[in-house]
Amino acid sequence: MRFHDRRSRRPSLAASFGALLAAAAVALSAYAAHGVADAAAQSRLQTAAFYAFGHGAVLAALGASLAERWLGMAGSALLLVGTLLFSGSLVGGVLAGWSTSLAPVGGTMLIVGWLVLAVQALRR
Repeated sequence: MRFHDRRSRRPSLAASFGALLAAAAVALSAYAAHGVADAAAQSRLQTAAFYAFGHGAVLAALGASLAERWLGMAGSALLLVGTLLFSGSLVGGVLAGWSTSLAPVGGTMLIVGWLVLAVQALRR
């Protein structure tokens, strides 16, 4: 068994941002459930929280291993930016009245990110 010095490992930005997304998703879900009365707004916020939590958890769990290859880094970057655009657009639409026009762009990035990660998994 080989032991690695903690200082020899690089930090994983994808894993760190993933954990932050998951934490924000839990808070957002709680706010949607307890702080928003409008059913349509609750639904949008819950959808944003669902996507942020799911993709955040994946990035938190796999971020360090995905960063070992360029396809993994590209896939994780697409997941991170796609989640920020998709969920952020929905949250901004509810809380600030912003346009949700970036949600489809974010959703497309999420799909492409998963496809890139599928290709990367086959290339191992």
